[in-house]
Amino acid sequence: MVTELTNGEFDDFIKEGLVLIDFFADWCMPCMMMGPILEEVSAKFEGKIKFGKVDVGEYQDIAQKFNVSSIPNFTLLKNGTILDQFTGSMSEEDFEEKLNSHLR
Repeated sequence: MVTELTNGEFDDFIKEGLVLIDFFADWCMPCMMMGPILEEVSAKFEGKIKFGKVDVGEYQDIAQKFNVSSIPNFTLLKNGTILDQFTGSMSEEDFEEKLNSHLR
């Protein structure tokens, strides 16, 4: 499951373990295309990676903190520290491959 985060929840959500944040906007077509893929991938990685998403229109301060300049932007964190960032739409397989590389 992918949790939509607000300012109040964000810091607690990312402080522990592996966390993937999807920075998105409702008007962004590639973001909308990645939505179902993100849901699928989050189910496959349940218990290994927590998934959250942040609407950059509503929470620009969080997006700026992570230097998000284009969306969709996927930021992988471990205990609150950025491990990887990747942008744009991609296949489910490519997405899983990127995440698996950090689980080895």
